[in-house]
Amino acid sequence: MDNLHLLDAFSATRILCVGDVMLDWFIRGKISRISPEAPVPVFQKEDEIAVLGGAGNVVRNLEALGAFTTFISVVGQDKEGTCVHDLLKALPKVKASLLVDESRITTTKTRFIAAGQQVLRTDQERSLPLKSSLEDELLKQFKSHIPSHDLVLLSDYAKGLFSPKGLRSLIEEARSHGKLVLVDPKGKDYSRYKGATLLTPNRHEFASAIPVALETEMDLVGAAQNLMKTNEISAMIITRGEQGMTLVKASGLIEHLPTRALEVFDVSGAGDTVIATLATSLAAGASFSEAMYLANTAAGLVVAKIGTAVVPQEELLTALVHQEVQAHEEKIVSWQKAEEKIQKWKRRGQRIVFTNGCFDLLHPGHVSLLNQAKKTGNRLIVGLNTDASVQRLKGPTRPIQQEAARAFILSSLECVDMVVLFDEDTPLELIQTLKPDVLIKGADYTIENVVGASFVQSYGGEVCLINLVEGESTTRMVMKIGEVG
Repeated sequence: MDNLHLLDAFSATRILCVGDVMLDWFIRGKISRISPEAPVPVFQKEDEIAVLGGAGNVVRNLEALGAFTTFISVVGQDKEGTCVHDLLKALPKVKASLLVDESRITTTKTRFIAAGQQVLRTDQERSLPLKSSLEDELLKQFKSHIPSHDLVLLSDYAKGLFSPKGLRSLIEEARSHGKLVLVDPKGKDYSRYKGATLLTPNRHEFASAIPVALETEMDLVGAAQNLMKTNEISAMIITRGEQGMTLVKASGLIEHLPTRALEVFDVSGAGDTVIATLATSLAAGASFSEAMYLANTAAGLVVAKIGTAVVPQEELLTALVHQEVQAHEEKIVSWQKAEEKIQKWKRRGQRIVFTNGCFDLLHPGHVSLLNQAKKTGNRLIVGLNTDASVQRLKGPTRPIQQEAARAFILSSLECVDMVVLFDEDTPLELIQTLKPDVLIKGADYTIENVVGASFVQSYGGEVCLINLVEGESTTRMVMKIGEVG
């Protein structure tokens, strides 16, 4: 599914989230002197703000992405718990079911920030297992909500909400309803999450849960495969900081994505953004690969923010559009770069297809030819006449569109893998440089008249003539425009 269409489907998703909620308190100020009482800086408070943390930050991210969320958690009978309740109530697409445990205090993390940096953090928490009566009530609520939701997300911050028995009950109940179960895990014992669909540990968390050292990428993948097989887990997405993300599926698929972060100010809460984006994407119908791509993009955005932040759907959309434009532009390459990339593709056993033309005012005939050409191999290279070359061939009134525009439009087609400009009257020199496996021209040519045909055939390459769409040509379009004018 197209990424932009996926985002359109986000607002129809329904996520059932269970996890350890926290309160994140940010106190901002400045430090300008050392205390006369002790060799410590004096923090001058200027303002403060409370936001949802832990699983609460996951819920904030889900809401920002457009998902409807039902959230089940537990708080203490204290003012911090009341604050958590009020913050959740302010989120229009969130329905919260907060259990109150008078024996615990609501986990609260207070961060002091000066000059954009954390200078101190204080924690207030008491990690206690849930009473059996509360655990029963949590499961009861879970069962009542699960039929009306698309996916289950378990956000484990190791604050006592999830016992091994409780986790087993939640996962089994979800699986009995055919729901995907995503888990952000904690601790060293991943057998607690047996039967889950997807685990999303970071590299440090994952390393602490396995008995072997992770020195190479293959070590990481092998350890993940063993852990998944032992615990009946369908997939893992391991976040690796500046090294990006790795997807490992039980089916054998392995995929690595480089990081999208341009600037890193604060990584706190980045894992919450990742699992929220994965959950919403999967609920909207994405594959694991598509969901990881979106989550990787969202992570790159959120680490550029300070504090436990979120990535709104509009911000993610803007980033995806920018990436698509950038990806298209990266397809337009020099002869040298084209030759280097083609050699790499050939070493992987990929079949290289080449066609060429002016492609002035792209029309259905062009698109049909390019789509048919791509089916004859793995990578399609388009040789594009420069403006000067088109002018010599077509006359002083052409091209209608300049070479930069023509190259960009071609690069935006999914079937086109590379666009290379050539200034000569024919593409022969370019063909001799790139040495494609397949040379494509329209069926209005004969093989004997195709420039470069004998050269490609000399090393065992193939020349293919493709049927054209009748009545489609740039010249006819130009004449029609002139008649209308």
